[in-house]
Amino acid sequence: MTRLNGKSALITGAARGIGRGFAEKYLEEGASVAIADINLDAAETTAAQLGKGAYAVPLDVTDQTSIDAALAQVVAKTGKIDILLNNAALFDAAETVDITRESYERLYAVNVAGTLFTMQAAARQMIAQGHGGKIINMASQAGRRGESLVLVYCSTKAAVISMTQSAGLNLIKYGINVNAIAPGVVDGAHWEHVDAMFAKLEGKALGQKKTEVAAGVPAGRFAVPADLSGMAVFLASAEADYIVSQTYNVDGGQWMS
Repeated sequence: MTRLNGKSALITGAARGIGRGFAEKYLEEGASVAIADINLDAAETTAAQLGKGAYAVPLDVTDQTSIDAALAQVVAKTGKIDILLNNAALFDAAETVDITRESYERLYAVNVAGTLFTMQAAARQMIAQGHGGKIINMASQAGRRGESLVLVYCSTKAAVISMTQSAGLNLIKYGINVNAIAPGVVDGAHWEHVDAMFAKLEGKALGQKKTEVAAGVPAGRFAVPADLSGMAVFLASAEADYIVSQTYNVDGGQWMS
């Protein structure tokens, strides 16, 4: 299919995992895709593997100069930006009494400020272009409710949902649709890190937390990036022109809203 034919997309945190899965699907749908990542070597490797239409862009979403340079590189390469997918994020877990300012500031810098100011830069460019665009933010089911040991991460994703609502209402007058996706648990290399953190915090064996979490998903399994890519394509396409400020759960039934 070619629902994104001729579109220019920027995906943050796209060198691996969910972001890479989105990039692969966008390319299949006819878009050119900037594989934006703080790890430029990994982004270049991914772009080379994905092939025609993919290109690497260095991006540190905590640095405004880097954000502006990434947008400029996309426009220089393709002449425009039509789609921004804010995927870059960090995770941490701790007892409430053990949360550090360093952890708080690091997660908010990437998950909240990074999402906001990358969205802002893309919106400014889309407004200047005069033909609208699509912005998709990655929220999480963790943003729908609190979780013990995950106070900071949950609060950052709740902020993403709120920012999506506000920005969507503000930017639709320019023809810019802002929406979000709230995944549940998604399999990938990052889950080894998450599982190890919970093993330490909850006194569990390695692998036990992941098994328990998977058992709690009504669909019976973790998601894989391909489970999310259909929604990411839909929200980036003309089919979503009348959808504004929404956050869609793609979580195997873990949360209903």
